Amino acid sequence: MDTPLYLITQIGFAATTIFFFGLVLKHLKRALIQSSITLKKQRSIFNYTIAGLILWMIVLSALSLKGFFLNFSSFPPRFVIIILVPLITLIWALLISDTTKELLSIIPPEVIIRLQVFRVVVELLLWLLFIQSLLPIQMTFEGRNFDILAGISAPFIAYLAFTKKVISKKGVLIWNILCLGLLLNIVITAILSMPTSFRYFMNEPANTIVTQFPIVWLPGFLVPLAYGLHFLSIRQLLLQKD
Repeated sequence: MDTPLYLITQIGFAATTIFFFGLVLKHLKRALIQSSITLKKQRSIFNYTIAGLILWMIVLSALSLKGFFLNFSSFPPRFVIIILVPLITLIWALLISDTTKELLSIIPPEVIIRLQVFRVVVELLLWLLFIQSLLPIQMTFEGRNFDILAGISAPFIAYLAFTKKVISKKGVLIWNILCLGLLLNIVITAILSMPTSFRYFMNEPANTIVTQFPIVWLPGFLVPLAYGLHFLSIRQLLLQKD
């Protein structure tokens, strides 16, 4: 795997993760400044968010470099950690927290939706892994992965719904739900392509590359970013008065 193309792919996943989480932090900081939250609490929220992301990045990177997630024979498989930790954290932070509710009244809804464009980059990077025979075809847009449609449509939905106002709140909610469906489809496909006892897709290569550094940032950061943005958008829309 030590080829120039694979190096480009690795850099692509790392750069995409860092760049888009940087954008998220930028919008978070801007919303905190505009909120009624005390300065002390603003700093606490922002610092804890950065610290949590860095800690998770270090843990994921260290475990993947040690090959911890490559053990697919254990039950439950070790890769479940990559899925559950962000999911549980984001359900509380984005769907339950009152602080998030206040910030959602400040953040422009189109900003949350436009950020989903990163999924186009992710799909191109997955395709690069496929053409290097490092990923099965069903995990790309040549196979069963249609998640690129979410990324392509995101800026258009944001523009038509919140600038032109020709798409209703209900329409944006439907878009969010459909795109969550696209994401769930590829997550399930990815899991069923791994060399576990419940593997369904038997074509080679098995899906093991997503447990290796830095590709592990895909399930550990970028997938949570995608559904996290949908959680935020749906909650924001439901909080809005008609």
